Amino acid sequence: MIGDNEDCHSLCDSVNLLEEGCRLPVRMHSTNDWTLAELISVKEVMGVKYYYVHYVDFNKRLDEWVTEDCLDTRKVQYPHRDGATAPGTGCATPKKHSRPPSPSSIIAEPVNGSAVLQAALQKRISRKRKGTFLDNEDSQEATNPVGTQPTVAGPRPTGSMVTHHHDDVVTRMKNIELIELGRHRIKPWYFSPYPEAMVNLPCIYICEFCLKYRKSRKCLERHLVKCNLRHPPGNEIYRKGSISFFEIDGRKNKNYAQNLCLLAKLFLDHKTLYYDTDPFLFYVMTDFDSRGFHIVGYFSKEKESTEDYNVACILTLPPYQRKGYGKLLIEFSYELSKFEGKTGSPEKPLSDLGLLSYRSYWAHTILDILINVKPLVDNEKAQITINEICELTAIKKEDVISTLQHLNLINYYKGQYIVTLNNVIMDQHAAAMEKRSIRIDSRCLNWQPKDWSVRAKW
Repeated sequence: MIGDNEDCHSLCDSVNLLEEGCRLPVRMHSTNDWTLAELISVKEVMGVKYYYVHYVDFNKRLDEWVTEDCLDTRKVQYPHRDGATAPGTGCATPKKHSRPPSPSSIIAEPVNGSAVLQAALQKRISRKRKGTFLDNEDSQEATNPVGTQPTVAGPRPTGSMVTHHHDDVVTRMKNIELIELGRHRIKPWYFSPYPEAMVNLPCIYICEFCLKYRKSRKCLERHLVKCNLRHPPGNEIYRKGSISFFEIDGRKNKNYAQNLCLLAKLFLDHKTLYYDTDPFLFYVMTDFDSRGFHIVGYFSKEKESTEDYNVACILTLPPYQRKGYGKLLIEFSYELSKFEGKTGSPEKPLSDLGLLSYRSYWAHTILDILINVKPLVDNEKAQITINEICELTAIKKEDVISTLQHLNLINYYKGQYIVTLNNVIMDQHAAAMEKRSIRIDSRCLNWQPKDWSVRAKW
């Protein structure tokens, strides 16, 4: 028995037995902690093996290639036949069963983004759906397509990308090493189906005005000589200080919209890109200086939304995150809803960062209303209804209620719900509002909503 155990341990210590789907402790480079991770793929470069791992219960933007010295092969969990991971740790010999070819051969070569797109498009055509971004395949239920009955299964269009239901190995792995966008060099977080010729380059160079991608800086410099854009195409509908918003029609400016989606997919895990941008509008926020209007972030929305969604997809580019621009994008989307005379809500589920931004925006916007509401009669308590909050903020009723519940502000008292504010909440709100140095000024918005149901050919 002792000899058998020694043989078993020696097998577990050998990285040659590792296969895709195994789970084991891996040293995470960002923290140097040993964290449980799933092995996604293996590749060999110049005689050195590299292992692509996903850290369990962590966001996929932390996924990375590691070397053998980062693996703890003493505690390997092998996958079952049904794809589940074997319970417990130890050195059970992996089951030998038929498997598809290892994706290591795919990953060692550049990922064919065109092939991925073609397969996705074919799948979309077969289902007779139009759409672009759809949300989160990982942990949320798929919603129904616009215009169908609830009994019809499948995703619904949400803004220039579509839900990806089978989590295949290729799209689970980052395929772009680095991008250069204007003065910024950015490490992508997720897979994006750029053309095959691009994905094995050390860096992709992107024109920050038209968003076309080039193989080298020299190619980009030649492009910039010819490119006459210094701002996104479309109409500038808002400007205050250096901040501007441009409205881009996905049908009239198809190339720009598609390039924008490719760029955005690098930082959005819960989106899979399709090229049908016609049903969507894109609102691009820029920061102006002497060189032009530099893209900060954007959101897209359906031209016609049966459920009053005012945002399909939203992104602040990494160099501009944690500076208040995310809330500015959200605030602008609700300002458009106010002009349309309706309440709005973003497509759900939201990404982890998107959910944080929206919860923060909803909380501070609603608290601002509650704190500043005036009583109708002197010496009486101020009163306001949920519907009145919705009308003032353009936030949908469900989001208002969920926010008040999240803040523990709603209480049931004598047969009715009341909202109670305490000094701690009010002080926290005041401090947060002081930090918001940039806000949307509705007087600077030059925009008229269109009735897309009537103007189908706009």
